Amino acid sequence: MQTLILRREQVSAGPLILVDAAHPWHCGLTPDLLAPDPRWPDILLERRAAGLLAACIEAAGGRDGIIPVSGWRSRAQQQEIWDDTMAREGEAFTRDYVARPGCSEHETGLAIDLAAAAARIDFIRPDFPDVGVCAAFRRLAARYGFIQRYTQHKQACTGIAAEPWHFRYVGAPHALLMQKYDLCLEEYSEFIRQQPRCCQLNGRRRAEIHYLPCPGETVTVEMPDGCCQLSGDNQQGFLLTVWRDLR
Repeated sequence: MQTLILRREQVSAGPLILVDAAHPWHCGLTPDLLAPDPRWPDILLERRAAGLLAACIEAAGGRDGIIPVSGWRSRAQQQEIWDDTMAREGEAFTRDYVARPGCSEHETGLAIDLAAAAARIDFIRPDFPDVGVCAAFRRLAARYGFIQRYTQHKQACTGIAAEPWHFRYVGAPHALLMQKYDLCLEEYSEFIRQQPRCCQLNGRRRAEIHYLPCPGETVTVEMPDGCCQLSGDNQQGFLLTVWRDLR
């Protein structure tokens, strides 16, 4: 066992942070970034997410059929997109399809917009149909830790219209649980808070997920031995993921 003391501000760090209009991202740190495809060196993601996105696209047979459109954005870039879309498309469209600066997942480096390869691609609403390599990517996404972040039937929870092109990295056990129980990220922390959950990853490994509230300025955590991950939820606490080898 290892004892850690976590600070309240650390709830804004990690792959499971919720970033939306009700939960702005205050961290402000530039993540460790990498281009998932060297052909588009300006499209960047958090390093681990970038590697897994590239692997998922390859597994889906989409190297030449799927184009990364937008990954990490600075706060200034998000402000520019918000202002430009508001001027061109109006308030209703902008609020449906563009997050306010500080409320965009793209600022975390954990979100990617994808498009089917085409001569012309709409930056705000790229076409990512549920056919061909795009459908294959969507089927495989959870295994590589990605969720389609905004769906039509969860709009009341997310506040964002359906975006078939927008994927968010959360990690494989969490993506698989969200898929299995039809949860969006706004619902996930509460789901884990209700009781610890398990996710079978393959025949040899299992992930156990626990919720750790942080009601004060710090919380003391006893980290079990083995492979573990701590992520804030950008709300009230942390999610602890422990991987167990099955014998």
